[in-house]
Amino acid sequence: MQVVLLRVGIDTGSGGIHGPLFKDGTFEYIPIWEKRNRFGVNKDTYENTKGKMHRRPLVDYFPARRREKVRSMWLHHDPEFETYTYGDPTSPKAGLGRLRKGDLLVFYAGLEGWDVRRRPWLYIIGYFEVEKALQTRTLRWNELRRTFGKNFHVRHRPVFEDQKDRLVLVKGTQKSKLLKKARRISVLAKDKAGKPIHVLSPEMRRVFGDFNGHPGIQRSPPRFVFPEFVKKAARFVRSLR
Repeated sequence: MQVVLLRVGIDTGSGGIHGPLFKDGTFEYIPIWEKRNRFGVNKDTYENTKGKMHRRPLVDYFPARRREKVRSMWLHHDPEFETYTYGDPTSPKAGLGRLRKGDLLVFYAGLEGWDVRRRPWLYIIGYFEVEKALQTRTLRWNELRRTFGKNFHVRHRPVFEDQKDRLVLVKGTQKSKLLKKARRISVLAKDKAGKPIHVLSPEMRRVFGDFNGHPGIQRSPPRFVFPEFVKKAARFVRSLR
């Protein structure tokens, strides 16, 4: 069995904000934006899309001075928590193609207090219990639509045809979930240059390990939990609600 940590969602480097965290521990998962609607297929924007938890337009979570600029920007729904799929065509995510049935893909995101003063931290927001993972270079679009039809990379055929030689797809079982309440996993430390960086908290290092002395999770490729921590990490993740 494998457990993998993967950062997703909007952040200050890709979207300019953190997702909103509420005083009762609930949150809103805000997807990153599509910088280019290259094939003219994307219809979802921050203005016409509402959050799953609090049902308000996602544009409302941006500072007022930026709303006009971002309201018509297109969303990249990935992962999507309706049918539990995730896809990525970039080389840092290629290792996800090694996931097997029963593995856990754990998603975390940057969240900041919305109706309460709370500085930005990194939080687990959901996970997939993996049903299957595959690389699509030898598969056809029609073969994938039944299982991955809700995923951005398969939903739009021009996107799939452009990316199929490098695309990795992951499907979660019905035991997968988007959490109701976020679970904080980070604290601040300093990198070699003395700049602040998010790392796993001491508590979370006892759960996930410290990745051989490299606990930084601010912006990283998928982090595969070392075998000696897998059982403990899996129990912890499955206990989250």
